[in-house]
Amino acid sequence: MQAGTPRLTGTGMTLAYDRRTVAEDLTVAVPDRSFTVVIGPNACGKSTLLRALARMLRPTTGAVLLDGADIHRRPARQVARTLGLLPQSSIAPDGITVAELVARGRYPHQGLLRQWSREDERVVEEAMTATGVADLADRAVDELSGGQRQRVWIAMTLAQQTPLLLLDEPTTYLDIAHQIEILDLCARLHEEQGRTLVAVLHDLNHAARYATHLIAMRDGRVVAAGPPAEVVTAERVEEVFGLPCRVIEDPETGTPLVVPAARRPAAHLAPEPA
Repeated sequence: MQAGTPRLTGTGMTLAYDRRTVAEDLTVAVPDRSFTVVIGPNACGKSTLLRALARMLRPTTGAVLLDGADIHRRPARQVARTLGLLPQSSIAPDGITVAELVARGRYPHQGLLRQWSREDERVVEEAMTATGVADLADRAVDELSGGQRQRVWIAMTLAQQTPLLLLDEPTTYLDIAHQIEILDLCARLHEEQGRTLVAVLHDLNHAARYATHLIAMRDGRVVAAGPPAEVVTAERVEEVFGLPCRVIEDPETGTPLVVPAARRPAAHLAPEPA
């Protein structure tokens, strides 16, 4: 891999399910040590792109490169030691406890000559502490709230100890407080541990607030990529989402804040002149 080349890239990719093509000639680069967020309207190819980057979907043309090599030519266990994935819908086995689920993140590091160790135990405990679920270790995962379950799944991906972490809509179905909780956690992983994160998010303002790098997609292509301040403009938001808006400075963070244009009342409901 050449110096300065990001560890995770996709080049000239055609992504398809059976005969339905989602994206053609798609090229992306994930900056190292970034918190990259992929945004765009429904069915634009965001989750499909993430599946391709995670080795779950093989491009019909082009390639995903991990450390300069085709990700599909590398052993699965080796990839799992480098790249962790939190899928959009995660279902835990019935009755499994939090500690047992988080421990599954250590499987890529084990084999015939290396079984469970004190190091594995330490990593699992640290992952649960970092995500705030250590006190839930003996609880069954299916008894937890949505926010707690999501933190447990993130703890499992942390236990893999991968420098790259991909998250597909990690805040879906969570209320606003738990959304912020999960995104704050992701920001800490990025800032304090230097991990490279790639997340698909629906909320544009959350994306602009937390991301260091944005990838905006529409109709299976990348419309723009770069820092939030460069990508999130009123013109770009209308181009990508079809949403007339103003973009102002977030008073809390200084990041772009999208304010949708006010809806004009229907003519027959407008107040009559005095």
